[in-house]
Amino acid sequence: MTRLKVLLPLLALALALLMQPAYAHGIGQRYAPPIPLIFFVVGGAATVFGSFLVIGLVVSRETLVRGYPRLNLLRYGGLRWIVSLPFLWSIKLSSIFLFLLVLATGLYGVSRPIDNLAPTFIWTIWWVGLGFFAALFGNLWALVNPWKIIYSWFESIYHQFQPDRELTLGYDYPRKWGVWPAVLLFLSFSWAEAALAESADPQTLARMVITYSIISLGGMFIFGKHQWLRHGEVFSVVFGILSRFSITEVRVTDPEVCRECGDQCLVEGGECIDCYECFEYAEAREFNLRPPAIGLNHSSVITPSMVAMVMLLLATVTFDGFSATPEWVEAQSFFINLFPYLTFTYLNGVIIANTVDLLAFPLGFALVYRGFSWLIYRVAGQRTPLVGVVMATFVFSLIPIALAYNYAQFLTFLLIQGQLIIPLASDPFGFGWNLFGTEDYLINIGLFGAQFLWVFSVAVIVLGHVIAVLLAHLKALNLYKDHTVALKSQLPMLVLMVIYTVVSLWIVSRPITE
Repeated sequence: MTRLKVLLPLLALALALLMQPAYAHGIGQRYAPPIPLIFFVVGGAATVFGSFLVIGLVVSRETLVRGYPRLNLLRYGGLRWIVSLPFLWSIKLSSIFLFLLVLATGLYGVSRPIDNLAPTFIWTIWWVGLGFFAALFGNLWALVNPWKIIYSWFESIYHQFQPDRELTLGYDYPRKWGVWPAVLLFLSFSWAEAALAESADPQTLARMVITYSIISLGGMFIFGKHQWLRHGEVFSVVFGILSRFSITEVRVTDPEVCRECGDQCLVEGGECIDCYECFEYAEAREFNLRPPAIGLNHSSVITPSMVAMVMLLLATVTFDGFSATPEWVEAQSFFINLFPYLTFTYLNGVIIANTVDLLAFPLGFALVYRGFSWLIYRVAGQRTPLVGVVMATFVFSLIPIALAYNYAQFLTFLLIQGQLIIPLASDPFGFGWNLFGTEDYLINIGLFGAQFLWVFSVAVIVLGHVIAVLLAHLKALNLYKDHTVALKSQLPMLVLMVIYTVVSLWIVSRPITE
């Protein structure tokens, strides 16, 4: 077990060192507000505060008891194709085809990033686009994860020869590890995306994919497929968190199935929701439509590692936006002047500046959140045993903020940079092909007006904070039982969200300097 503790950080470090710098930054320019920024800031803060008052008066414990409406799509015969074997197999085969195509184009295609499928597909379509899809419509990654599919195929072959044995070394995943392996890998991924200068090199991306494939398949082999997917496969963890906001859920109604996975899937109330391990094997299952964001209100025990993952999500999204501002250019210049003789590819003033701040942002977020959790603890009259309980209780209510800021920051990037996939579909390797007649497609940079994009950014940031206020209030009602105490406990959280609203609006108002 000691070897495994050493192996995981080394693998994460290897992944980071093989990666090149970020390609997933927003492009173009930010837009001057149509009215002075102070009006947007005051209006946004007032909206968040007003929603707090309305939610406090309208939402009560009866809301928790009533639950939420849902519609099982599998009840309708015409929609059962969603879980039919032909449909699922076609999706999985398509996923493996794209996985191999991206790997091949990265290894053997032209080196110019704009003419190679790998950079656009990985950074734009997959990382940004799939994240948007997961947050809105559901956890598609659980179905198309190529490493999960490949390992499942190996399992099926292995069972043909050893029907009574599992394709795993059988190590028990240590409970105290939580999702720390995924946190470590996500930090490595974020560092490479944000701290270095040229992440678009196709061959480097291909090496990154190969390295991460070894990590993922190795983790599943050591601990078992589902244990590693739940705790160590970073994108299963991240997309799983984002999809809690979505309008769909999978649900298993047979408790016997849950015992097979150790009841790790059960959320508050003993229900099995969004556990794809149980859903894969169960017969009594549902694929439901539900109100957006409600999935963030029910969760199993939140470990410190999961709190750290949410802090890291919030911090990296914010840092990605701040790193494009003039203020950040000044900070980078300071580090460049501080280390004038460090001009190596992987060690220079810019990398040191980005690394220091990328580490400082999550730490700062965690310290601020812990401070406000302590205030909640005090304002509520110390009715919870530990500040850590407060942090775990309310941490998922911060997810809508991360999502809102992500949409505000990357919508332009997805809509404009994403159009590159059209000509690249005809010529993925950059060899001059024109397979589908789209090789000469020109990007349309005028899909939306500047004023619309600015208003959209402001609206989505404010809406995300309002939803966060609602979720935090529901969590407070569940934690403190008494409505008055729950309402008082949310005053510090309200202050935190108003501050974050102001900071977010300020960042999106700053000009892009990249």
